[in-house]
Amino acid sequence: MKKQILITLAALLLVSPAIMAIPRPEYPRPQFQRADWVNLNGEWSFVFDFSRSGLEQGYASSEGFDGRITVPFCPESELSGVGFKDFIPAMWYQRKVEIPEAWNGRRVIIHFGAVDYNCSLFVDGQLAGRHWGGTVSFEFDITRFCKAGQTANLVLWVEDDTRSGVQPGGKQSVRFASWGCRYTRTTGIWQTVWMEAVSECGLKSVYVKPDLDGSRFVVEPRFFAVQKGLKLRATLSDGSSKPVAVACETASDASTLILNVPKKRLRTWSPDDPFLYDIVFEVLDAEGNVIDEVNSYAGMRKIHIEGNRIFLNNKTLYLRMVLDQGFYPDGIWTAPSDEALKADIERSMAVGFNAARLHQKVFEERFHYWADRLGYLTWGESSNWGANSNNEVSARNFISEWEEIVVRDRNHPSIIAWTPFNESWDRAKKVEEARCHDRMVSDVYRITHALDYRPVNDCSGGYHVVTDIWGYHNYEQNAARLIEQQTLKGDGTVPTFDPERECPYGGQPYILDEYGGIKWVIEQYSSKTWGYGKGPESLDEVYSRLEALTDAIRSLDYISGFCYTQLTDVEQEQNGIYTYDRKEKFDAARLRSILSKKPSWAEE
Repeated sequence: MKKQILITLAALLLVSPAIMAIPRPEYPRPQFQRADWVNLNGEWSFVFDFSRSGLEQGYASSEGFDGRITVPFCPESELSGVGFKDFIPAMWYQRKVEIPEAWNGRRVIIHFGAVDYNCSLFVDGQLAGRHWGGTVSFEFDITRFCKAGQTANLVLWVEDDTRSGVQPGGKQSVRFASWGCRYTRTTGIWQTVWMEAVSECGLKSVYVKPDLDGSRFVVEPRFFAVQKGLKLRATLSDGSSKPVAVACETASDASTLILNVPKKRLRTWSPDDPFLYDIVFEVLDAEGNVIDEVNSYAGMRKIHIEGNRIFLNNKTLYLRMVLDQGFYPDGIWTAPSDEALKADIERSMAVGFNAARLHQKVFEERFHYWADRLGYLTWGESSNWGANSNNEVSARNFISEWEEIVVRDRNHPSIIAWTPFNESWDRAKKVEEARCHDRMVSDVYRITHALDYRPVNDCSGGYHVVTDIWGYHNYEQNAARLIEQQTLKGDGTVPTFDPERECPYGGQPYILDEYGGIKWVIEQYSSKTWGYGKGPESLDEVYSRLEALTDAIRSLDYISGFCYTQLTDVEQEQNGIYTYDRKEKFDAARLRSILSKKPSWAEE
């Protein structure tokens, strides 16, 4: 075994990807954008640390490792230039950066779009910060570890144990190879790394809440630091020469800014018209000088629930969702380009979907940006698989990461619901284990509502504990049997997985948020190819089965929407509308005629 590892490492040392340009060069956080920033994607040095002894060996002070990797692509991916597929318990990254002279007197912040799973950053050998959670963005203030006009040596230590049972990992395989609905793993850096200069008292974040009925945006700011005399000014515009609204308040974490929108200039955000207002945030010193400026945007839309219906902008909404797992054959969890993110949304909309479940993965901010621009509704989800809901350490790991997910993404108008858990079927009937599971789910539900106003589907597919939306999964391939299974009982009871384990149904919107999964293969990626049920024998049978299943769901008036599995094939799971490498499998117009129909009660 040791000999095999040495041979593999020797081969990796020869890898040095040709960098023709910085990969993924676009600004990674378009809803909170500053002018002074540096993209740190590209070639880094690296070394695997299979024995986890790198800290003892002094790797934290390394001036460079022998391996070369292209960031932001994970080492398992081909785009990284490495393509190592086995388990990686730990690894180290290194690169040197020049701190611009013009940044003197300002904070230097380094951002990581995502690093799976926990990491420690060292700057010139000094520990600058730690982070736990493999799917969400974070930052470290490295000001005291570096100087403007000089070079800083960055070393990142990453640990990742997909098989621990206490670490969220989503659909990453816990076996050597992919199997079932588990796919190639992601380790280490898998989203853009970048740094920016920020005023000492700069704006750290904003929470922008659209209030459609009140015709206003409510802004809650947070700052890196505050001092007497500072103010925050927000300017809302709609593309015309005159601002729509301007608000200015004392710069304080306790402040609230109200941007009132005149009725004549009120434009809502919707899939039909995804209009976005531009917002400029400026921190002003006591003399009125701008010391920090952030460009942002917001959509005026309302999402709420009345009875068993979901409403968008006070009109009933029928969700025609698709399951999107966000895997790419060359980048694994990382899209090869910004255009690829946009194109996946366009592919989905082209065949008649108006929304997506972003399944078992936290999508990068650029995806949400394109969803905002294109008018594509989504449910924000986590990668909860891998974290045992009956384990208290697992619960702690999940909750801290989930809080960061919600706070990062809650300003996106395209996100209309949160789904923290998927198929939490490890809830045991043993009282003590069920209690741990139920506490975790109810705590996450409560925390989510404390952080944001959107409805929460506590656990797509069950087991529900406390929820605003009742999600249910049914992969029955015969339409008549599907109707029989989904027809309400005489007492009005809805289908559930296990009434003894789930909370009682309380009249929430009922969504069949996984169905279909029809296997159709035009390019086989694996000898273990699969889909749900017996695969059709002809292309016409695919269309007829899809239409029958979808019409069956649509005929049941108590159901408020569906989610078809899935947008693209993913490795051995080949039940996508498109192939894994995004080739068309079906006629888009014919699919659109099937999927875009809505029931008579839907107003959107």
